[in-house]
Amino acid sequence: MSSKKEDLLVAAEKLFYRHGFHAIGLKAIVQEAGIALMTLYNHFDSKEALILEVLNRREQTYFDLLEQTVKTGSGSVEQELAAAHLTWLKNHASNGCMFLRAKEEFGSEESSIIAQTVKNHKENMLRFFQAHGLSHAEALRLSLLFEGSTALAETTSIQEVEDTLTALVNHLKVS
Repeated sequence: MSSKKEDLLVAAEKLFYRHGFHAIGLKAIVQEAGIALMTLYNHFDSKEALILEVLNRREQTYFDLLEQTVKTGSGSVEQELAAAHLTWLKNHASNGCMFLRAKEEFGSEESSIIAQTVKNHKENMLRFFQAHGLSHAEALRLSLLFEGSTALAETTSIQEVEDTLTALVNHLKVS
C-alpha cells in the first residue's frame, strides 16, 4: 500500500471516529493527511468507498489483536479475549463502537452497504468467538459483555470498566 493511501486511511479513521462520518468532508481528510484531493480520488472512488475501507481495516486490526492475544495467552479463551478487548478499549475506543456509530449515521436499510458492513462485523465477531471454541450461547454472552463495556467506556473510567468486565468474564467460567 502506498504511503499516501495509508496516510489517507489513518486521517480518515481518526476524523470519522472523533467527529462522525457525515460531519467530516473529504477536504478535511486530505488536509489532515497532507495530500491533494486528487490523490484521494486516485485511491477511492467515493467517500463511501473510503468509509468501507476504514471500517474493514478497523475490523482487521481488532481481530488481529484478539487473535494474537489468544495465541500467546495462558488463561481461558474468554479471559484472553477480554484482556485483548480491554487493550483495544484503552487504545482505540474512547468514543464507543465505530461500527455502531456508522449504523446510527447511515441507518439500517438492507440496501446500505455500510449498514451491511456493520451487520457483518457483529456476525464476524460471533463467528470469531465460536472459531475459538465457544458455543453460540457463550459467544453471544461474551459479545454482549464486549458491547456493553465499549459503550460504558465512553462515560466511565476505564479501570472500573476493566474491573467489572474481568469479574463478569471470570464469572462466566464458574457458572
